[in-house]
Amino acid sequence: MNDFKLPKEVKIVEVGPRDGLQNERQTISTADKVEFIKRLHKSGINDIEIGSFAHPAWVPQMADTEDVVRELTPFQGHYSALVPNRQGLRRAIDSGIEEIAIIASASETFSQNNINCSIKDSLKRFEQIITLAHQQSIRVRGYVSCVAGCPYEGDIAHDAVVNLSLQLSELGCYEISLGDTIGIGTPLQIAELINAISQRVDIDTLAIHCHDTYGQALANILAALQQGVSIIDSSVAGLGGCPYAEGASGNVATEDVVYLLRGMGIATGIDLLKLLNAGRFICHTLSRRSQSKVAIAMQTSGANINTPA
Repeated sequence: MNDFKLPKEVKIVEVGPRDGLQNERQTISTADKVEFIKRLHKSGINDIEIGSFAHPAWVPQMADTEDVVRELTPFQGHYSALVPNRQGLRRAIDSGIEEIAIIASASETFSQNNINCSIKDSLKRFEQIITLAHQQSIRVRGYVSCVAGCPYEGDIAHDAVVNLSLQLSELGCYEISLGDTIGIGTPLQIAELINAISQRVDIDTLAIHCHDTYGQALANILAALQQGVSIIDSSVAGLGGCPYAEGASGNVATEDVVYLLRGMGIATGIDLLKLLNAGRFICHTLSRRSQSKVAIAMQTSGANINTPA
């Protein structure tokens, strides 16, 4: 382990309230969303993606994002919301949110199918959004999707991911989250990709966003940590799904990530018991079982892990 460049501390970006809940079919009340976010913050998570300003017709679960922002103001943590276009940005500005996120795809076909434009045109759109956001003192976080593979094109060349990450950084995204959208990446692939990107983009601005479709998420996160990545996106209880893989388990569970990190002596500032409490709350609200292996194991064994890591 000493040969690796492991960080001493990791920032967790909790994406469950957006990337997780947007996939749920049942209606989730604003009050439950707000309570969920507050419990996440009480566990020690400071960075939370709380919603999306996508058109309600596209993502009905996120239709009340303005209300969520209003209920959370003044902010107790560092909250952000996804913005797909200028209309969404106007809603974000009016809400008073302090940070937004944009998503660009490293796959041309995925970009066309997901946001109905080419990668080149999406960057023109995002340049306008970033410029306008910065004029309002709103920070912008960039996602790159399909970094390990595309449901339409298959393998994605590392150069495509490197170039897109660099372009988003140069446009003004303060952080670049590398998303294995369909969860097909493997550790050596992720390590090589991050090594290539870090030659062009500051490693301290790179985050890893893993889905666990093939059970590789924690291994891929470890590979990213060994390359010097110190920002991890995750979703409590493994909330979320993958629309391109039947039965996919979706996002890596925050509880599992925190357990992994504490086992390696890497600080997160998160109280695992309080995090489990937040997971139980939202799972009870959704009438579903947690996908977190740690949550399941601790519920079965009655283990008591209550110190922050």
